[in-house]
Amino acid sequence: MDDALRTLLDELYRDGLQYDGAQSDRLNRRRNLEPDAAALLSVVIQAMGARTVVEIGTSNGYSTIWLADAVAPVGGRVLSVDLDAAAQELAAANLAAAGLDKCVELRRCDGGAVLAELPDGGCDVLFLDSERPEYPGWWPHPVRVLRPGGLLAVDNVLSHPDEVAPLLRLIHAEPTLTATVVPVGKGELLAVKAVS
Repeated sequence: MDDALRTLLDELYRDGLQYDGAQSDRLNRRRNLEPDAAALLSVVIQAMGARTVVEIGTSNGYSTIWLADAVAPVGGRVLSVDLDAAAQELAAANLAAAGLDKCVELRRCDGGAVLAELPDGGCDVLFLDSERPEYPGWWPHPVRVLRPGGLLAVDNVLSHPDEVAPLLRLIHAEPTLTATVVPVGKGELLAVKAVS
């Protein structure tokens, strides 16, 4: 990551914190991924050589930029999904400013509906950073869409344990997944799908 992109990300993160502080309704907040969690995902994605990343929860594109920067060197693509049209417009502008808009498809749609339509095993990395109570209703698609050796990453597992508990039960009961929680940001669950 070059200095110009790092500066842009720092500005977006600070702006997100300031914006969120002025919002009384949680649903109106940007709720950006924390920088240490974003950096962790970026390094893991690069180590995997991932080329196909799906993000559910675009917001202003802060995490999308991190994901896109991680896959761009290998010609990868990010599909980022959100229901909020205004947020996706802001994300599009931020991705263009980052010079990463060419490797990202922004789709305004329900995350569960998109997962249901994705092909089996076509995704290297799936990142869930959306409305946590919805995740169990999307099951088993988060596992089905991952390729063998693919990664499921879930944000906010330490900050909102009650909301993610139903999903964690599904993940821990799934024999093809091996999972751990990393105490960065608000807690990142990382689960890898078995190769065979």
